Amino acid sequence: MRCFLRAGACAAAVLSMLSVAPSYGAGVLAIGKCAAYGYAYDYPSIAQAETAARAKCKDQSCTQMVTAQKSCAAFAVDGHKPCGPNGYANATRLGAAQNAALKSCYKYGGKDCVIRAWICDGKG
Repeated sequence: MRCFLRAGACAAAVLSMLSVAPSYGAGVLAIGKCAAYGYAYDYPSIAQAETAARAKCKDQSCTQMVTAQKSCAAFAVDGHKPCGPNGYANATRLGAAQNAALKSCYKYGGKDCVIRAWICDGKG
């Protein structure tokens, strides 16, 4: 009986360790020229997310970084002029980030602004 109790306690300890996953909550939306972008989310740190987002940028022109820690980020471009006006934003909710990115795109001269990319870090 005593051996069984120890085995049960060990099994319970192992199960509790397995159920505790690391909590990652850093994301970055990297923005470049002509609607280029890269993204990374649910990374342990902003620096790691930024490195991953830059690596995913299709033409390596991504220099503007929009962070998302326990939040979302969105990127909007003019649908008819992808190399023209754009906007980006971050907010605690996806809809708010997308609306702010679209408003920013229109503010800078966009006529047909659309969301090009968005991320949420998954913990927001």
